[in-house]
Amino acid sequence: MARSLFRNLVTFTVMALPLFTQAQLCNGSLGDPVVNITFDVRAGSPVYTPPPGYTYTTSTCPNDGSYTITNATSGCFGNHWHTVKTDHSGHGQFMLVNASFTPSDFLVTTVKDLCPNTNYEFASWIMNVLAGPGIRPNVTYTIEKPDGTILQTFSTGDITETSAPLWKQYGFYFTTPADNAEIVLRMRNNAPGGNGNDLALDDITFRPCGPVIHANIVGHADTLDYCQDHRERFTFTGQASSDYVDPVYHWQSSTDTGRTWTDIPGATSGSYSDQPVGPGWYGYRLAITERASASIISCRIASTVLVVNLHADPLVDAGADRVLFAGDTVHLQATVTGEDPTYAWAPADGLTDLTDLNAVVSPVATVNYTLAATTPFGCSGQDAMRVNVVAGIFVPNAFTPNGDGLNDHWHIPFLDPIFGATVKVYNRYGTLVYQTAAHWVDWDGKVNGVEQATGIYLYVIHFKRGRADMKGFLNLIR
Repeated sequence: MARSLFRNLVTFTVMALPLFTQAQLCNGSLGDPVVNITFDVRAGSPVYTPPPGYTYTTSTCPNDGSYTITNATSGCFGNHWHTVKTDHSGHGQFMLVNASFTPSDFLVTTVKDLCPNTNYEFASWIMNVLAGPGIRPNVTYTIEKPDGTILQTFSTGDITETSAPLWKQYGFYFTTPADNAEIVLRMRNNAPGGNGNDLALDDITFRPCGPVIHANIVGHADTLDYCQDHRERFTFTGQASSDYVDPVYHWQSSTDTGRTWTDIPGATSGSYSDQPVGPGWYGYRLAITERASASIISCRIASTVLVVNLHADPLVDAGADRVLFAGDTVHLQATVTGEDPTYAWAPADGLTDLTDLNAVVSPVATVNYTLAATTPFGCSGQDAMRVNVVAGIFVPNAFTPNGDGLNDHWHIPFLDPIFGATVKVYNRYGTLVYQTAAHWVDWDGKVNGVEQATGIYLYVIHFKRGRADMKGFLNLIR
């Protein structure tokens, strides 16, 4: 089959049951899709050679007897079609069919190599793209041998129009025979073309269904929520039902919320132990197959998923320590990130709002504030900062930048950048040798890497908040 997206798959005898939107047909446990036709191919490429009566087009508004592969359609035929913004899964492409004038097949593909003597769930998602009354799509699925012998059919019946785009799932069960001969999947639109009979098709799947597989986390529920520092080795157990003759066990794990699963090396018994570490979603399941088919991955049936969620502690940053002149106020600058955390400052001294990350504080004395946060899962974090309340600024009048590690830099300890002060230092000739504004003062006694001479220097501190300038002398000693 030219340019085929479809994997070739099996021959089987079939029993049909209706599969309604979001319904679960399997009364036992399901395996992963053996075939999953998503139509997610390179834009503008046909995915198969169409049956007679249909042609491929690049237009997202195909005319009668045409189809396209697209991720959206809008404005078709005077907006008589729905505007469809995404495929069924929400992140790919779908097949868009404008039915031919006479009822005919619009998809035919060969399927082989399914697991023998296995019950399968066949399903697909279809949308009636007509936005108002008109001819309703009516699709028949047929499973047949290559010679045309019909094994089973199933019809969707009329797919009614909806006020908004709506994907509906249809399908049936079948059981494969022992010989595994090829089969043909045929999809036929039974209604005539014209005003309506237009549909979108996506996510055609074959999934094996087998006896129920029971699995659990010893001593716990099937889904657990703990904080990231929880250290426990969990034991997962499972058991095949008596319907299996000679079962083979495969424990599997996933860290991407079940999108992909990986066999755990050596985990081939009825139990498995693990200690997940670090924040994340940790999924576990038991896959089982008969020993005679153990080499065929598509024959596996999987248990329900067992989940251990390790939630991250909230990240708390109370902000830098601040300096405050007695009687003034200052805004705290904290941040908290995490899974919907609640938080509060303590103590309440000088705080107007304990739950404001940028709270205004005006303590009368120096206070150490702690910001504590907790998530709905009980995960916690905290951080502290200090508000130093000072009567004024003390300026050191000497420093020794000689590289001995003692007093090598000139600092003004309580001159907080929040004051917005400009500090300038001049040598005896009136030349500016150091300057900073709205930053902590930190001079190493150099100008452009050149050491300045021992001597007396003049400093000037200018405040932007109406405070008087401060001037004085600084002794640089080498």
